Amino acid sequence: MKLTKSVITEIQPRPDLFVPTKNVFDLPEKVLQFGTGVLLRALPDFIINSANNDGLFNGRIVVVKSTDNGNTDLFEEQDGLYTVCVRGIEDGKKVSEDHIIASVSRVLSAASEWDAVLECAANPDIQLIISNTTEVGITLIKDNIHADPPQSFPGKLLSFLYHRFKFFKGDETKGMVIVPTELIPFNADKLLSIVLELAHINNLESAFLDWLENANFFCNSLVDRIVPGKLNEKDKNEVENRVGYTDGLMIMSEVYSLWAIQSSAARVKELFSFASQKNGLIISDDINKFRELKLRLLNGSHTFSCGVAYLAGFDLVKTAMEDQSFNDFLEALMFKEMIPAIIGETISVKETQDFANKTLDRYRNTFIDHQWLSISLQFSFKMNLRNGFIIENYIQRFGKAPSLMAFGVAAYILFMRCTQEADGKFYGKANDIKYLVTDANASIFSEIWKMESTDDIVEKILFNETLFDINPASMKIFKEAVVNWLNIMLEQGLKKALQIADTKKENVE
Repeated sequence: MKLTKSVITEIQPRPDLFVPTKNVFDLPEKVLQFGTGVLLRALPDFIINSANNDGLFNGRIVVVKSTDNGNTDLFEEQDGLYTVCVRGIEDGKKVSEDHIIASVSRVLSAASEWDAVLECAANPDIQLIISNTTEVGITLIKDNIHADPPQSFPGKLLSFLYHRFKFFKGDETKGMVIVPTELIPFNADKLLSIVLELAHINNLESAFLDWLENANFFCNSLVDRIVPGKLNEKDKNEVENRVGYTDGLMIMSEVYSLWAIQSSAARVKELFSFASQKNGLIISDDINKFRELKLRLLNGSHTFSCGVAYLAGFDLVKTAMEDQSFNDFLEALMFKEMIPAIIGETISVKETQDFANKTLDRYRNTFIDHQWLSISLQFSFKMNLRNGFIIENYIQRFGKAPSLMAFGVAAYILFMRCTQEADGKFYGKANDIKYLVTDANASIFSEIWKMESTDDIVEKILFNETLFDINPASMKIFKEAVVNWLNIMLEQGLKKALQIADTKKENVE
């Protein structure tokens, strides 16, 4: 049987299968969501679904499909229902749960049902707007907000808000809480500036501009959850046989989830009163702490360890974590060097340790095939952006080079040893396997690696302002450790170097 509203009562809940109660279908629509992507479906929609099941939020979501790609047929056929298969590691234990999500009431196509979208502006119950239209979605296009529909997401949003303003005659209590989840810093601030500029371009009245700025709450947010999307055919069939229904919208996500929303407004806090550490929803006056933790401990550790893992012969993150030497290296890197460089007035030791432990659980997720080569995309940009600050901060605090960070940078330099071939692309070689170096600065590394001395190679890379913007005094201290590790890697190979690093980790701060 197909997953639909009519068969919900026939599906028996189990410890690993979470089924919504039938009364959720009677809940009012409270949310307008721009985007049908898997991140939205497995994070905000998932969290709202859980809150509804607990009798807390008590509202459903109208989803607006903004692009012309695909259609809404499956959502209609399944009454908006779909399954999120949660797979991963939490507190060192495997988690395998299936959640039927009933938070979506309907899906509207902006292209063909724009009038129905605007009708939602007249619904006083709808108080929240969520979006994930990719980073390109939050850009300024000189849009006509009276079009059917406007071209851009900011244009669509402004059109909706203007209709709401007109319908409720400027009532300040009818403003919206707007939470973009696009992965750009200060996403709501950027969205608001674009919407305001569009309002001026469209010559909207000053009374609306006042209402737009004073009655609405644009909240910066940060989202973090790995959502691979559709299961492979074998795994999908296994789940469907176990749960007893078919689902054309079934997706998989990891266990970890974070939806951090920045606001001090009472209205926002009241709307998200169901926020808790358990469900991953956090309302905070300042979400920079969460962005910093993600950038440094998750993204930064990926970047430090990427070259190490791939050159040691591991294609996937999960297989690298099965190797004791790599596992020990990563743990020591995070707890003995990265955390001491991150903690400060706004980020406590406990917060960093808790985040690091969750990050290690995510690394060990056997259900996700996360490729190291994918992580190496634009390696040089990521290394500087994510880890330059940590390297310099550690040296300034402790007066010496962080040995394991130096190990990671040495492996990065070795990974970036490449040559340009006839197709114009740059390739490296490890364990007799050629790999593509996808990096805008690959030509710089190719030229530098023509030098014979590792001391000169490291110097040219570390002091190249295109590649690093660390204080030269700190870099001088760091260089010696990098050269030392690079020589060991060249002479003995990455796996042996990892074992040597493992024996030295007790001496790390």
